[in-house]
Amino acid sequence: MPKRFFLIAGPCAIESRSMVLDTARELKTVCSELQIELYFKSSFDKANRTSALSKRGVGIDEGLDILAQVREQLGLPIVTDVHESWQCERVAQVADVLQIPAFLSRQTDLIIAAAKTGKVVNVKKGQFMAPWDMQGVVDKVESVRGSREGLWLTERGSSFGYGNLVVDMTSLVQMRAMQCPVVFDATHSVQHPSSANGVTAGNRQMVPYLMRAALAVGVDGLFLEVHPDPDNAISDAANQLRLDSLRSVLQQAIAIDDVAKKL
Repeated sequence: MPKRFFLIAGPCAIESRSMVLDTARELKTVCSELQIELYFKSSFDKANRTSALSKRGVGIDEGLDILAQVREQLGLPIVTDVHESWQCERVAQVADVLQIPAFLSRQTDLIIAAAKTGKVVNVKKGQFMAPWDMQGVVDKVESVRGSREGLWLTERGSSFGYGNLVVDMTSLVQMRAMQCPVVFDATHSVQHPSSANGVTAGNRQMVPYLMRAALAVGVDGLFLEVHPDPDNAISDAANQLRLDSLRSVLQQAIAIDDVAKKL
């Protein structure tokens, strides 16, 4: 029988220890009550910024220490981004899932370094890539591991002109045919990249609609960035969901997922 979707969720960037721990604790409470498998995600460095003046986070040393505390105190598996090959081995000491950002989804050395750690690797499809181009990612991981086990593929929208993204729902079907778990990133898919004077804008009100459509098509996981005060977040302020709205969004998700998978 198909399993209910798993959830990757957390604030886009690590801003402070207390905020991350409080958010992770609330996420665990909600997901435990709704019987959703949760992976806590937050980034120690937002390296892909339009402006050199944009805040990037707390850095790898403090960031991994905070994520390790989440893992140890709350028992949650951890997802975080890696941007350079040298980071993979170190991040793998804390994280259960190494995430390759969309802008780096064709970086062969980075993907291979992540695959060599033996941890789950989640590769976000580049906004500039067709879904069938992700076969190249699968091949790179298989060249290291001999199989595609432990590889997730994430859809997060495709560039549509300047400053806009669209989601082709058929890409979910095409990537699932590669026999890897497919994740739908509903919050990054509503971005308007670099459209607000060097800062990414977006529309979080559209998140539930795209999420419901993806679940109806069929996905294995959902990616939702959530924040207690998203309008004041240091990254993706326009796209992250409010933490206090997550329960109702996930209840909608469960209802559609149960029908789609006949759970």
